[in-house]
Amino acid sequence: MHVVEQFAGFAVAQRAVALTPDLAHHAKRAVLDWHAALYPGAVLPPATLLERALRDELGHGRARLALGGAATVRAAALINGTASHTAEVDDIYREAIYHPGAPTIAAALALAQARQLSGEALLRAVIAGYEISTRIGAAMGRAHYRHWHSTGTIGCFGAAAAAAELLQLDQRAFADALATCATFAAGLQQAFRMDSMSKPLHAGRAAEAGVLAALAAEQGVTGSLDILEGDAGLGRAMSDGPDWQRAVATLGREFHITQITFKNHACCGHTFAPIDGALTLQAQLAVKAADIESVRIGTYKAALDVAGYESPTTAAEARFSIKYTVAHALLYGSVRLGAFEPERMNDGAVRALMKKIELAVDPELDAAFPGQRAARIQISTANGRTESHLQPTRKGDPDMPLTDADLEQKFFELATPVIGKDSAARLLQQIWALERLDSLSGLQAEKA
Repeated sequence: MHVVEQFAGFAVAQRAVALTPDLAHHAKRAVLDWHAALYPGAVLPPATLLERALRDELGHGRARLALGGAATVRAAALINGTASHTAEVDDIYREAIYHPGAPTIAAALALAQARQLSGEALLRAVIAGYEISTRIGAAMGRAHYRHWHSTGTIGCFGAAAAAAELLQLDQRAFADALATCATFAAGLQQAFRMDSMSKPLHAGRAAEAGVLAALAAEQGVTGSLDILEGDAGLGRAMSDGPDWQRAVATLGREFHITQITFKNHACCGHTFAPIDGALTLQAQLAVKAADIESVRIGTYKAALDVAGYESPTTAAEARFSIKYTVAHALLYGSVRLGAFEPERMNDGAVRALMKKIELAVDPELDAAFPGQRAARIQISTANGRTESHLQPTRKGDPDMPLTDADLEQKFFELATPVIGKDSAARLLQQIWALERLDSLSGLQAEKA
């Protein structure tokens, strides 16, 4: 069988397998974290601008926008997928260099609402979407990430798989949905090498593309089943010839949704190891930021390529600046949404500390990417002390995970300013009980 047929066969076979409490719990963690990312982005451009651009598709339909407005399935997937990637607090599958939640869950929830499906159906769709897309992303690997933004390219497979599962497509139609969305895959890294709104649109467009591919397959639209492994297929065109048999080898035995990174900082994930390492070393030295003479950071090359802004002038650039985020963390102890407000962006102490930070590629840490996201930090102080620290992972990675309580705290921190504490508490209760919900019509909130 072709690779998309093997993925489809796995998904269809899983329908006969009971949803285990462990898998359901990990899927609910993903849904909770997605909502945490959704609300701050829903009230910011480009999501707010998309609502104006797509006004003919809003006000009717059974899908819902973040704050409760009616929408068509494709519009909801596009706008909510974009919103949930805007504030840079959405989840990561480390080995695929990919944010699965924004496209996968945006697509799944829009279609589940429109078809009036159950919470368990949503969880099963999320699991299928994560499992298939993360395997494709990991196979495409670092070679793909040289030019492509994986959340845009790989995200459409998460959306298509989730939608195909909700539609209960048979194996051939499921495979057609995956094959069709492969030729929709897009998202260039150059789109966020300068200030723009394009990056979150990648996630939204992937959600929309995946939903469209599945809805088309439901009606009989076919795709090229060799689209992944063919001579002119995705693997050769956008990577260096992935090992597809390795990608499918453990299907049904290992589930990647149990190995998701949930963000602990409101910025690009490539900044996390430097932030965590700098804070750890600062605590060990017991020094204030004002006492620091220099900071040297060694990490993997992709981190410097993507998050190497030397002197960011906008919030978008600052989220992708190791120097800014590390300096802010050393001064304020964390990097939350407030780090990107104008007052902080123009803080003279932050800017002065940034000038003391040096970045370099560490060959050993670069060789371990993407499976390991590490940083080597050296801090020298005004009284002549110099200490080094290897930060081997990031808080939030599977080997240093956020607890359920951590995720709840993150959710309240990000959702409450938008929907209010009472609404957030009700939504949290529903998410933890998703497998018992017969309908998802109430799984939404309104602006506080």
